[in-house]
Amino acid sequence: MIIVDYSGIALASIIINKTNDEELIRHMILNSLRMYRTRYKEEYGDMVLAVDAANNWRRKAFPQYKANRKKHREESSFDWNEAFRILNLVREEILENMPYKVIKIDGCEADDVIGTLVTMKSKVEFNPEKIMIVSSDRDFLQLQKYPNVKQFSPLKKEEMIEPNARLFLENHIIRGDKGDGVPNILSDDNVFVEGFRQTPMSQKKVDAIIEDVNEGELLYAASWYRNYCRNKKLIDLNETPSDLKTQIINTYDEQDPWLKKGKVFPYLVAKRCNNLIESVQEFI
Repeated sequence: MIIVDYSGIALASIIINKTNDEELIRHMILNSLRMYRTRYKEEYGDMVLAVDAANNWRRKAFPQYKANRKKHREESSFDWNEAFRILNLVREEILENMPYKVIKIDGCEADDVIGTLVTMKSKVEFNPEKIMIVSSDRDFLQLQKYPNVKQFSPLKKEEMIEPNARLFLENHIIRGDKGDGVPNILSDDNVFVEGFRQTPMSQKKVDAIIEDVNEGELLYAASWYRNYCRNKKLIDLNETPSDLKTQIINTYDEQDPWLKKGKVFPYLVAKRCNNLIESVQEFI
């Protein structure tokens, strides 16, 4: 399985080219999908697109989640509303016309979709399916705890390798994720939203906490346990609510993308994707 983080590759196209030209963005997204499918199909099989949806469950659990991103976009001179309109439009066009499963579940991020499908495919007792995750997001390195999982970064244009995925996850939980507005476990919930600095955390302290995680004496004594649990819920992809996992799996099982094979060529013609028409077979 090739699992593509749709928002990741789509936003990369916009950021790298600094454009809101609808035709250009559509072409770049479709060409990226064509390229990754061509590169990985023989070894990894069919392509699945994982899509962010509204009503993010993490934001309900932790209102500060990714709040700093919204603030930065509001302060930017770039028209992000138009950018997201185009991304949503192209996503719906792909769902309607391209022979790929597109998984978008209300309340879920692409992270939940990817984490759930990877776990489902990797816990097969015999011969688990090989999986390539196409995303530059380091959050997915934790999924390399499964030996059948690899990840390619479109931004760095190289494979992302994590030799100790479980240790990576513990580090990530303890240190938090500034890009997602998740503070380290020594810091308060609102540290990023209010523009404060986090409480410094040395690697020596991180290592001591990791060694202590199983016993919990250091965490409990320092009153950090509440923040550790906060971060684990937001960062560990096993924490996706079970009802959302069920919806993801059901949607994956129900979709039959091959029914759309005949729509690819008319779609490319209608959208004047002239440079892609001659490569139409590489989409199918």
